[in-house]
Formats: sequence, structure tokens, C-alpha cells
Amino acid sequence: PQEVVDRMLAMAKVSGKDFVMDLGCGDGRMLVTAASKFGSRGRGVDLNPVRIKEANANAQSAKVSDKVTFEVKNLFDTSIADADVLTMYLLPSVNLQLRSRIFDEMKPGSRIVSHSFDMGDWDADLRDQVNYSRIYYWVVPAKIAGKWIITDGADKIEAELVQTHQKITGGTVKFTGGSSSVMGLVTGLDVRIMTQIRGEPRLYAGRLSGNAITPIAGGAQGWTAARG
Repeated sequence: PQEVVDRMLAMAKVSGKDFVMDLGCGDGRMLVTAASKFGSRGRGVDLNPVRIKEANANAQSAKVSDKVTFEVKNLFDTSIADADVLTMYLLPSVNLQLRSRIFDEMKPGSRIVSHSFDMGDWDADLRDQVNYSRIYYWVVPAKIAGKWIITDGADKIEAELVQTHQKITGGTVKFTGGSSSVMGLVTGLDVRIMTQIRGEPRLYAGRLSGNAITPIAGGAQGWTAARG
């Protein structure tokens, strides 16, 4: 339904700067709406040539053929690396097959929005419902698992981070005088690491750039982190 299309695009915060991809695009209404309302560019693929013919006709009617393209193609043979936003209305089993490709191919900070079906134990960052339609939204997290050295004033902290999707689900930090557990959240390139140093709660909120994390507002300041 068009109201579901509108809500999906709103949840993904689609703008004219975005390249939107629709896997299983049907008659193209998702990309045609994105181009018409927000000026975004896009590409859709579908196995059904009849739907692709409709999609091209709809794009031409909406005068957005210069912004969106449609192709008869298997979604599993379609690169998703260039997508800023990925929209899906696929079976749960297909979502799960795509999940590893999303982590490996898409840029951190890219957004995914799915109609009706989730992606298993990768918890959605947002959920909504329009009439009887469920909508799921995720932000692709950066990969930060492994060893980091956090320098915070006189403290040199060795952190071993365990990551499951967008969550830091475990690991340890070691510092002069002891060690502690760690947890946190990764949203695109933004990282929040929560731990305790000698009984004092610390929140390291930073942004990943290459092999370094630098502070952003919302947590302790004056620290740096680099891969160990």
C-alpha cells in the first residue's frame, strides 16, 4: 500500500543525496515515490519482466525516468554496495540469506527498511506498523570487534570487544588495577562503549575513522582509541 511505501521511506530518512535500491521492486512504486518526493536516485530489480515493464512505465509517467532504472535480474546477482538505502519486501528466508552480504558489502551507516519481515536475531533499530503491515528498520553497523587500546588521561585501557550485529555483546577491558566487562552499541560509524574503570562508570561515545575512534558528544571527552 502507498501509505506503507511512504512510511518506509520516512523511516529511512530518504533524501535527494541517497541512492536507493529496491530488491524485488515489483511495479517500482518504492523508487518512483522516492524520486518524486525526495529527488533520490535508485535502481530496482525483479525476476518478473511484466513488473519491470510496469515499473518503467510508472517512472515515465511520474517523469523520473532520469533518476531510476529497473532491470530483470536475480537479486542474488545484484551488487548492493552502492546503496545508501536498501528497501525490501522479501520472504524471511531470503532476508536471512541477504544478511551476511549486507554486513560485508554495504557501507556503515547505510539504512535498510523491510516490509513485513525481519532479519532473525539482528534486532531492528526501529519498528512500526501501518494498518496491518509491519515495518523494520536497521542501520548497517561498522565492524569494531577485536582489540582496542583506549588512552584516557593517565589510563591506558586494553579493550577486547565482542560484536553481534549492532551490539557490543561482551568482552573485557583491562587497566591498571583491574579489569571489567564491557557492552555497547554501534550505529553506523558511531560507537558507544560502556564499562567501569576502578568502579567508576565510563561511557566512551565516539566515531570510527579507519582504525581509530575519536570522541563525540554524549560521553567522556579527551580520550582516543586505536586498534591494538
